[in-house]
Amino acid sequence: MTQPTDIRRVDQRPLLLDLFSCAGGAATGYARAGFRVHGCDHADRPNYPFTWHRGDALEYLASLITTGEIERYDFVHASPPCQAKATLTVGTNRSRGWGGTHVDLVAPMRDLLDRTGLPYVIEQPNGQAEIRKDLTLCGEMFGLGVIRHRNFEAVGCTIEQPAHVPHRGRVRGYRHGKFYDGPYVAAYGNGGGKPSVPELQAALGIDWTDVREELTEAIPPAYTEHIGRAFLAARTLGVAA
Repeated sequence: MTQPTDIRRVDQRPLLLDLFSCAGGAATGYARAGFRVHGCDHADRPNYPFTWHRGDALEYLASLITTGEIERYDFVHASPPCQAKATLTVGTNRSRGWGGTHVDLVAPMRDLLDRTGLPYVIEQPNGQAEIRKDLTLCGEMFGLGVIRHRNFEAVGCTIEQPAHVPHRGRVRGYRHGKFYDGPYVAAYGNGGGKPSVPELQAALGIDWTDVREELTEAIPPAYTEHIGRAFLAARTLGVAA
C-alpha cells in the first residue's frame, strides 16, 4: 500500500521588488501577471497586500546590492516621487505659486538599478521627468474610468506599446472655477468635484484600500499586469529557445 508523502511545495514564481510601493497598485498588477512581490516604502502602508519593508527605497536597494540579497529578485519596479517634474507641478501650480520644493530621485534610483544588473522599469507621470518614454499607458487602453497617463522607462526588457485609444470625453470636475462633466474621474487631490472613494476604487480597479491618499497616488493594476505578462512571456520564450 502506497503511503501519502508530504511534499513541500516551493513557490517558483519569479520575485519582483516594488520600490516606492505606496499601497500596492503596481504590486497587485504584477502579482496578477504571475510574480511574487516584495514592496518598500518610507511611509507606513498597512494596506499593502504583500510582503513589505518600511524604509528609504534608495537605502534599501543599496543594502540589497551590498549584501547580495538583490540576487533573489528577477525584476524591479520603481516609482520615485514625481512631484518635482509632474505636469501639475511645473504648470498650473508653479504659475500660481502653489506647492513647495520637491526632490527628484529618478537619477539616483536609476544609478542603483543599473548596478543590480536586473531588468527594471521606472514609472513617472506625464511632465518633465527625465526618463525615456519606452512605454506610455492610459486608463482608456484598459477600459478604466481614469485617464492617468503613465510613462515607463524599461531596461532589459521590451514591452509592447498598446495603441492609444481616443478619449471619450473630459475628466469630470472643476478646472479654474468651472465645472466640466465627463466619463472619467479625477484621481488626484481633494478639491470640488472630485470623486468619492468608491468611485475612485471602481475607476482604478482597486478594492483593498479605502484611503483616498493611497488611491490618488496608485498606479492602476491593469498597467503593471500588462508589463508583467509581457516580461514573463518574453522570458518564457527565451528559455524555450
